[in-house]
Amino acid sequence: MYLSRLALTDFRSYDSVDLDLGPGVIVFLGPNGYGKTNIVEAVEYLATGSSHRVATDAPLIRSGAASATISAKVYAGVDDERSLTVDLELRTGMVNKARLNRAAVRPRDIIGAVRVVSFAPEDLSVVRGDPSARRAFLDDLVIERSPRLAGPKAEYERTLKQKTALLKAMSGRSVRSAGAGAEETLDVWDEALVRAGAELVAARLRTVADIEGYVASNYDAIAPSPSRAVLRYESKSLAEGISPEVGVIAEALAQRMTERREDEITRGVCLVGPHRDDLSLSLGDLPVKGYASHGEGWSYTLALRLASLDLLHADGLEPVLILDDVFAELDERRRERVVAAMDSVEQTFITAAVLRDVPENLDARVYKVEPGVVHPGVPLRQWEEQAVPVAGSSDHGAGYTEGRE
Repeated sequence: MYLSRLALTDFRSYDSVDLDLGPGVIVFLGPNGYGKTNIVEAVEYLATGSSHRVATDAPLIRSGAASATISAKVYAGVDDERSLTVDLELRTGMVNKARLNRAAVRPRDIIGAVRVVSFAPEDLSVVRGDPSARRAFLDDLVIERSPRLAGPKAEYERTLKQKTALLKAMSGRSVRSAGAGAEETLDVWDEALVRAGAELVAARLRTVADIEGYVASNYDAIAPSPSRAVLRYESKSLAEGISPEVGVIAEALAQRMTERREDEITRGVCLVGPHRDDLSLSLGDLPVKGYASHGEGWSYTLALRLASLDLLHADGLEPVLILDDVFAELDERRRERVVAAMDSVEQTFITAAVLRDVPENLDARVYKVEPGVVHPGVPLRQWEEQAVPVAGSSDHGAGYTEGRE
């Protein structure tokens, strides 16, 4: 899979930009704050329907604009001429709009048109941060494998907000504001949560089982150690080792919600469901969080992303690989491992602040990024020769980029 075109209008810092791309390695080069990450964020948004940088769509729309658009043309593969166009319009205060091959569809219906595996320095929060970061990592991978699960996930999150609001109204001194029929309404919300939550948990359990071996092998290749990298799904609501069957999980969730109903009303929060679960990450018998060194944490994070790539390949999928400003953080061994992974994909996007952060000897094209502008791609070898004119430069050297130091 690869993108042959990406166009942004009023997205983040870009008034308008239209990029001719293609298979292979593409480097977006420019100082921090110039908009490199905004470009790859747009690609990720098409793939997942959300941004990990912000909780709402509002910051994605350029200041002063009413909407933003992301458009892409996507090819199935280098040797596969099938293609489709994807258009997404983000609208302030309104429901987003989407088109697939010019036909109007629901925004969640375009998920799966683009598939990505993304690695950024912020990913260290997956191993060191709160459970929400690990749930997000797992859910993104679940949806990359099966885009239809974006529906149950969205339904679960929407119903969770509704139930939480009702529980708050029923708790403590606010019980009168809940109104008549509150208990019956809770039953309706619980049924919806059980239905969507069971699908989500089942998919999480299957994905953890499928990826564990890839994580262990990738960690061993990155940082040979007698300690094996292990992951385990930890549910606050279900028994350990429960079958990953939707029906079994639904029955267990429903029973647990009934048991905790009074506690939920008293506390005004939802105590049962996949929103409280976690992904346990450990090296041998010790949890990564709190025990692993900085280097071990980076190695584990990288192993998770490379394992995601291996898993999608095993599923017969060809994702785009996004490496957002990561090479500056990696030592030589880890760099080599990432470069080797790039050989297995048809398109890789790299962002870097300076040329020395880009691995040498890549067959890549470099797009110079300036505020609100992305210049056409130039072969990397020309940049390394320190004589690359950019759009608008003169013959006297103005606008030429620096080479490697």
